Amino acid sequence: MSPAHFAVNFFVALFALIDPIGNTPLFAAATAGAAAAGRRLTALYIALFSFGFLTFFFATGLALLQFFGIGLTAFRIAGGVLLFLLGLDMARGDLAQTLGDAAGDAADMSPRVYARLRFERLVVPFGMPLLIGPGAISTAVIYAGEARRMGWPGEAIGVGVIAAIALAMLASFWVSGAVTRALGGVGAVIVIRVLGLILCAMAVQFIMAGVADATFGILRPAAATPYRSS
Repeated sequence: MSPAHFAVNFFVALFALIDPIGNTPLFAAATAGAAAAGRRLTALYIALFSFGFLTFFFATGLALLQFFGIGLTAFRIAGGVLLFLLGLDMARGDLAQTLGDAAGDAADMSPRVYARLRFERLVVPFGMPLLIGPGAISTAVIYAGEARRMGWPGEAIGVGVIAAIALAMLASFWVSGAVTRALGGVGAVIVIRVLGLILCAMAVQFIMAGVADATFGILRPAAATPYRSS
């Protein structure tokens, strides 16, 4: 694989798995009522976390999970449980209480304080495992092996791709304020409830895929991995 093909394939795979554009409405819902500066700083923190976390796995492989004796299957199931709880709160309209301060409190905070508190609430489960989940981690590990065959230029390209993904995430989340304004109050509530239902379904799919990987014959393959091309 040439360096150009490696960079394009790695970027496309990570972008599809992390889906920064598709997760922008969720970020908008999680930062509703915040000043623009606070929202942008929160997005920067999340992007930096994503870059650091993915770079760690790109550089070390599954060393962190191996240190704790955790497999990707268990990570997928645990992530599914966390995502289900977040989606349930969204579907029931409890997102504001789950993620922290209300809109009125956010307006009284400085951007730096707001961003720090919001990041602490969002790093799990929004930053991980919603953005950086088992799929993104395993993809980083797989492409790291290909990068090492190309030497330090391949590793530099891989880190550059991860940085590009973080920048795409940052750019997408920075326009979340425009998304909120376009939806309006009622529209935002409807979108949050629908996204909560979708997130619950995604979480159940995570858990089903994890159970299918950890067992034999309990779940039909078509249920664990729907729409897989033959």
